[in-house]
Amino acid sequence: MPEPLSTPAPDGLPVPRRYLAISVLLLTLVLVVLDGAIANVALPSIAASFGADPSSTVWVVSSYQIAVLIALLPCGALGEMFGPRRVYLIGIFIFTAASVVCAFAPNLPALVMGRFAQGLGGGALMALSSMNLRFAVPHRRLGTIIGINAMTVAISAAAGPAVAGAILSVATWHWLFAINIPLGLYALISGGALAHTPGVKRPLHPAVLIANTAMFILFFSGADRVATDPATGALMIAGSVVGLVTSLRLERNNPTPLIPTDLLAAPAFRVALTASTTCFVAQMLSYIALPFYLHYELSMPPAQIGLYMMPWPVATTIVAPIAGRLAERVRTAWLCAFGGMLLSIGVLIAGLSPPDPKGTAFLIGAVIAGSGFGLFQTPNNRTLLLSAPKARAGAAGATQGTARLLGQSLGAIVMAIIFQTVPVERAPTIALVIAGALAATSAMISFARVRLEKVE
Repeated sequence: MPEPLSTPAPDGLPVPRRYLAISVLLLTLVLVVLDGAIANVALPSIAASFGADPSSTVWVVSSYQIAVLIALLPCGALGEMFGPRRVYLIGIFIFTAASVVCAFAPNLPALVMGRFAQGLGGGALMALSSMNLRFAVPHRRLGTIIGINAMTVAISAAAGPAVAGAILSVATWHWLFAINIPLGLYALISGGALAHTPGVKRPLHPAVLIANTAMFILFFSGADRVATDPATGALMIAGSVVGLVTSLRLERNNPTPLIPTDLLAAPAFRVALTASTTCFVAQMLSYIALPFYLHYELSMPPAQIGLYMMPWPVATTIVAPIAGRLAERVRTAWLCAFGGMLLSIGVLIAGLSPPDPKGTAFLIGAVIAGSGFGLFQTPNNRTLLLSAPKARAGAAGATQGTARLLGQSLGAIVMAIIFQTVPVERAPTIALVIAGALAATSAMISFARVRLEKVE
């Protein structure tokens, strides 16, 4: 087993260096999340700019998401091997350099390649953000900063379309990526404030990296095709399972494997990871279904739909940091279980209440759901991070990000299948019922941790 990583400060970085490090970590997180959300809005402009087929421009979004998934676990491992600060700074450099490529891309293939490189850099940042936070912040304050972290993600995800719309109203789509350049350079220069921690020796075999890459490419590509070509999509997803099995077999004797089976052996980590994935399936299923529900059940125009979708992320933004403070005083299993139940109740209220012209019940349900999501995520992420030793914090952070993206991909798959099998008018309600059931399942999985925490 690797020796625990040491840190220059036994209980976090000294002030004011600590706050500079936190600002860098939050800024880069904003950039990564925003870039995952803003490109969708610009696809029509990009298609018109290059004279490309609209269906081809989807790869501007897909290439970024695939690259993030590919990079998460390997970058977590590299952070443990060479130190999280060094790999994080390399990730900032790659992300910023790729933003230059995207901003000045002469054609669609160059833009797609730039977006893929952006995703690789973004994967490093997502994988090692939590590990760097763990070394920067005193242990007693980790719950609070993880809550602020969750709030930052919620705000960035919610603001993505609005930010893109604001930029596109005064400039071309190129500026969506050009704005990353000065911010990325600032983060790169200020990144020296992050805690300097040495790495630990561990094996990382090329065959495992290839299997990991194939696993995520096949999974994401299959998820993208499952609605339009079920047979091909299912075959690709089956191929991703083969990649998973291959990775596990190649590293069955490795004490620190790329797919962290050593962490999954810990009941608290395993339960929290399962609950997180299930919760993200419910969240994505709800996010896709709710706009359709507002359109078909309440006959709302697009502008009004956008306004009615805002209470969820706003509630998450408010509750997440509060949940971080509560996690320092209350058992996280209780908080996660209660948050999951609130998410379930809110989704069901929003989707099953009798339609009314003002959508009052929908708004109430959205606020409850968003509050539950914020109450669940912060303490659950805290459990995932702190249940792993510091030497494996990179793997813990990478696994947390992988659970989020896989859960959201599975939610999109389920929604696509529902649209293919039932009338479009009924699909949103059915999807919201399933989302409510999944959120309740996540709550029950979290409740199972109560007994584990008592034992600990």
